[in-house]
Amino acid sequence: MGSNGASGTTPSGKPARKRSVIGKAQTKIDTRDKVRGITKYTDDMVFPRMLYAKMLRSTVPHARIKSIDIGAAEKYPGVKAVLTGHALPVAFGIMPVAQDEHVLAYEKVRMVGDAIAAVAATSEEAADEAVQLIKVEYELLPAIASIQEALDNPDTQIHSTSENGNIHRSIAYEFGDVEAGFAEADHVREDIFFYEGNTHLALEEHSSIGIWSADQKLTLHSSTQNPHYLHRTLAKVLELDQARVRVLAAPCGGGFGGKCDPFNHEIAVCKLSMMTGRPVKITLTREEVFYCHRGRHPVLMSMKIGYKNDGSITAFQNRTVADGGAYGGHGPASMLYTGVLQTTTYKMPRYKFQGARVNTNKAPCGPKRGHGTPQPRFGQEVQLDKIATQLGLDPAEYRKSLLVEPHSLTANWLPIATIGLKKCIDKVVEGSGWKQRHGKLPHGKGLGIACSAYMTGAGTAIYWNAMPHSGVQIKLDRSGCVAVFCGVTDIGQGSNSMLAYIAAEIFGIDPFDIRVVSSDTDITPVDLGSYSSRVTLMAGNACVQAAERAKAIIVEAVAPKLEVPAERIVFEGRRVFDEDDPNKGMTFAEAVILAETQFGTLGTTGSYKPPKWPGKYRGAGVGPAPTYSYCAAVVETDVNPHTGIVTVPRIWIAHDGGTSINPTLVMGQVEGSVYMGLSETLFEEMTYRGNRNVVHKFPSFLEYKSHTSNDMPDIITYLLEDPEPNGPYGAKEAGQGPLLPIPPAVANSIFNAVGVRVDEIPITPDKVLRAIRAKAKGQEGRVGPMRFPEVPYPDPIVVATPDNRDNVVASGKEPAGAKV
Repeated sequence: MGSNGASGTTPSGKPARKRSVIGKAQTKIDTRDKVRGITKYTDDMVFPRMLYAKMLRSTVPHARIKSIDIGAAEKYPGVKAVLTGHALPVAFGIMPVAQDEHVLAYEKVRMVGDAIAAVAATSEEAADEAVQLIKVEYELLPAIASIQEALDNPDTQIHSTSENGNIHRSIAYEFGDVEAGFAEADHVREDIFFYEGNTHLALEEHSSIGIWSADQKLTLHSSTQNPHYLHRTLAKVLELDQARVRVLAAPCGGGFGGKCDPFNHEIAVCKLSMMTGRPVKITLTREEVFYCHRGRHPVLMSMKIGYKNDGSITAFQNRTVADGGAYGGHGPASMLYTGVLQTTTYKMPRYKFQGARVNTNKAPCGPKRGHGTPQPRFGQEVQLDKIATQLGLDPAEYRKSLLVEPHSLTANWLPIATIGLKKCIDKVVEGSGWKQRHGKLPHGKGLGIACSAYMTGAGTAIYWNAMPHSGVQIKLDRSGCVAVFCGVTDIGQGSNSMLAYIAAEIFGIDPFDIRVVSSDTDITPVDLGSYSSRVTLMAGNACVQAAERAKAIIVEAVAPKLEVPAERIVFEGRRVFDEDDPNKGMTFAEAVILAETQFGTLGTTGSYKPPKWPGKYRGAGVGPAPTYSYCAAVVETDVNPHTGIVTVPRIWIAHDGGTSINPTLVMGQVEGSVYMGLSETLFEEMTYRGNRNVVHKFPSFLEYKSHTSNDMPDIITYLLEDPEPNGPYGAKEAGQGPLLPIPPAVANSIFNAVGVRVDEIPITPDKVLRAIRAKAKGQEGRVGPMRFPEVPYPDPIVVATPDNRDNVVASGKEPAGAKV
């Protein structure tokens, strides 16, 4: 049976046997330890002679550092080392175009919370008290607290390396002649939207332990999503040979993108360990985690769309500007994702995207679940709802009429594989009673629909290279033990279990027979990390390859022994036997012994690289994925017209995630995404007091409003199970895409309930009430941004669309795509 799930027959030509693991509800292999409190997170770890670190952080948003006095801290009882930035002058950042961070600031601070010094002491209390004795003299600089201030004050530059003033990075593309598309349209409309920033809220704070050994080797235990990139960063900043650096990703108490970047505290504890020769641990406070941030960018968007009387789109122009905070991190990628994936859902023959990311004196933004795509998805789906209303179209049927074709190329050359979005829409329409209820409910009650697409794995590594994106090694031995080694990081999503399920299916054994060793840069093969919904497809395919190779070796030993053709050998029920005569066989362990006896020590490898992307223009590597997941959601709202309070009693969501390796885990990912999407729609905002040193308004779980389980509505989830040929057993992603349709579906439902639009996130009661009151006065029933600022975008890179729709492109420049 083919492991990608495509084959319906065995190698001997008989009907495929039923799968015993894949597609069935399974317990995660680490569940028993977690529910019994046995799992050790980084902060649970203790090493002999371990020291504890604390960091001194800036209390001002923007200033030059005139002096740092560490004298009193050095003399404080229990203190073993005090570290300042001069000892670590090498800049770093996750992306090659964003090398703008230092472990400790020594010339300039750029936000409240910037780290300036670190202390290692014999107790956490002593380190904390010593940090308070460090004196810093500042020369204050004007602070930048918003997108508009960043654009208005280019001379108050936060980073001298920025592209233009405080514009960190910007980009512009035009695919086909967009102006010709607008001229061809029966209608053209432009809407402006804003999506406030928010943060991850992982329960586990960041924690790290650095250990410098007597043989001059460094080990870091850390709560990280990306040990591979952290490994590279440590070697660079500490100026060590990569072969002498080891990173172990500890069990992770939640990430959601917030632990993707290499952080200064991870490097600081390593340097302090090198200075003292003792293990050094740091665990951040909740307030520090808020300032580490790397969460959702605030994004202002202008969307201009041309469309015919039947609603078909002739052209789309998307302008975005993101507030990136003080540092780059993954920000350039986040900025690109506010535009590049807009074409993957609906037919869009011509597309123009202009994006910019500005620096401000706030905590740096980065990749939060959905990574740059929930913001433009919100705008696009609300705008389509407005068009449906204007044209008198049913919003669900209208979306179905626009869907991209499977196995096609978008205007910006993204390859669409399978697409199950029509089925998703049909599912939520039927389940919610949409046709009987939409527009027919009493005033104050509404239904709204929205859709989404999300990539399953990124097309490129963060640093470009031709090597695999994921690798798996499998070891089998005479004990019958199967060990799977992989560099993936299980951040709670169940990636270790996924590897065990795949190996167990291929070897015909139980997932709990498998030992998975992951996230250790010394022991496991490289995997690029847990981001971009890449792990199931990439590591899963690598695991399939490694396991099938090992299986082939066992078959080669067993078939002659049983005197049956190799194609009749079956692995099932911890046995290896003849398909035609199941009594003729042996245990799996006996089969492994036979193979080891014949071939020696058994070990195989598998690796995965994504296919080359079809676009050939500069920047074409951002956005292509082996496949995309699709979702549709219907949200039901109750809106109190007297208070503006919105409650959500029920959500229907359908997810095209291909084959579910474990439907229970996929269901959990979908409903977790719904929770996060709903919370940031109605509650969450990462906001600052611009007139009070740009401090965070509420950096604590007590005051930062987010949903709890008591606030959650009923969720009716449908999993489509259409296999995707590019995925292992036909699987796509499930962890991020289902968040995207929730914010616009809520906004559209509120419009359906009370006839007003709130074109910004979060949708709080005061905004709903303002819109209702405005409408009652005969004004536009809308709350949202009124203008889009002048942004000095670069001239667009002009690219012909795959169908060469426009022979003459707008700027007269050579159409880059025509070279393909």
